[in-house]
Amino acid sequence: MKKKLKQKNQSKPKKEEAAVTLKDMINPELIKQLKEQQDQLKAAEERKRAEEEQRKREERRLKEKNKSFEELLNESGMNWKEFK
Repeated sequence: MKKKLKQKNQSKPKKEEAAVTLKDMINPELIKQLKEQQDQLKAAEERKRAEEEQRKREERRLKEKNKSFEELLNESGMNWKEFK
């Protein structure tokens, strides 16, 4: 039994030595640069999304503005035959 206990105790320090992670090995300055680049990409993506939304809004507004009387009448929910 003593042999088994000794073997179990010996394997634990190896795990602690192998606990060095990739984050520990990477230069902190490189991590900072990558995070800044990630923030810049997110901001650019958000700006692009906002511009696209604005463009679609403007397109809908122009389309609504240029509708003919017939299109407006057809879209109306009222029954115009009742008003004859």
